Amino acid sequence: MKVLLINGSPNAKGCTFTALSEAAKVLQECGIETEIAQIGNKAVRGCIGCGGCKEKKRCVFQDDITNEMIEKMEKADGLIIGSPVYFASPNGNLISMLDRFFYAGGCFAHKPAAAVVSARRAGTTVTLDDLNKYFSIRQMPVVSSTYWNMVHGSCPEDVMKDEEGLQTMRNLGRNMAWMLKCIESGKENGILPPAAESGCRTNFI
Repeated sequence: MKVLLINGSPNAKGCTFTALSEAAKVLQECGIETEIAQIGNKAVRGCIGCGGCKEKKRCVFQDDITNEMIEKMEKADGLIIGSPVYFASPNGNLISMLDRFFYAGGCFAHKPAAAVVSARRAGTTVTLDDLNKYFSIRQMPVVSSTYWNMVHGSCPEDVMKDEEGLQTMRNLGRNMAWMLKCIESGKENGILPPAAESGCRTNFI
């Protein structure tokens, strides 16, 4: 089993990476393979709603990281997305990527997911709410921890002093590993994910 951890910060080894690494360490201790993938610091275009991804499950634009992340997610069993807080919301490049990632990708249903955020001080719960909405619309069980999934600090050294934040990351990793193993055990015993109804869209609301 494998968990993909997406670092939505332009800083490859900053506060968000530090938080994700703490969760990844525990996942590995629980026997779960991990990969931390960063979106980078180049501009990421947003979704234009063209629908070109419907059949191929890939975005028609090949100019950034989106399709690479979809390919990684197809091979993963769980997902953790991390973002810094920018004006009480996720990084803009991350949102642009996620709109296309979740719209084009067909590999998300029933894979456990969680969001992780880092901030100097505030805006964390709003940012978590923004990220968690992607999971709920794609039938992804949301993994929780013992506090909101956040760390605080202006630099990685500060985050390493946030003992409760790091503890929250470790408990998140344990809960993710447990859920993945429960799902795997269920499959082995004939308990398969439910098939969702489709084709009904109420457009006048």
